[in-house]
Amino acid sequence: MLLDYGCLRDHRVRPLALLNDSKQLSVTHREELFRAIVGCAEKIAVRVISPREIDRNGLHRSNLAGLRAVLASLTPPAEVCLVDGFRLGASAPEHRAVVDGDERSAAIAAASIVAKVTRDRYMRRAAALYPAFGFEQHVGYITPGHSAVVRERGPSQIHRRSFQALCYLSAEEAERRVAAVLAP
Repeated sequence: MLLDYGCLRDHRVRPLALLNDSKQLSVTHREELFRAIVGCAEKIAVRVISPREIDRNGLHRSNLAGLRAVLASLTPPAEVCLVDGFRLGASAPEHRAVVDGDERSAAIAAASIVAKVTRDRYMRRAAALYPAFGFEQHVGYITPGHSAVVRERGPSQIHRRSFQALCYLSAEEAERRVAAVLAP
């Protein structure tokens, strides 16, 4: 995301003073901030990583590749690229990793809000296609109720197949896998 810092001085974007880690904000505040961020952005790029890509490459590698691709798509390049938490590797455009970036950088917090609002909107739309899974309520986070539905019905087309969290397994299968890991 490229922010127009001249626009940030505009009275219409006062909600940006409330920027924070997206997970610490209410849905209403995130939506209000989303509109303000979009109003001040020169460019926003969102990369959606498919469940198949994550299954094939792993979540961490997929995230790194997605971030590298988004940074590379910024033309002209940003004066400074900040990334939340970790370096993206030598093949990435020049950037600076900021630990706890969504709490320390307005730009990273803004990007976090755009990503969270975009994902939440997608999950609410997915709920219409897969109503049994409750996506509109948990918006993709693991909850006991969602885990129970996945155990009962199996994963939907938008679930990652490689994600083998114990919470998706039956109690017997989870116990068996834990015992296998702990066995000498």
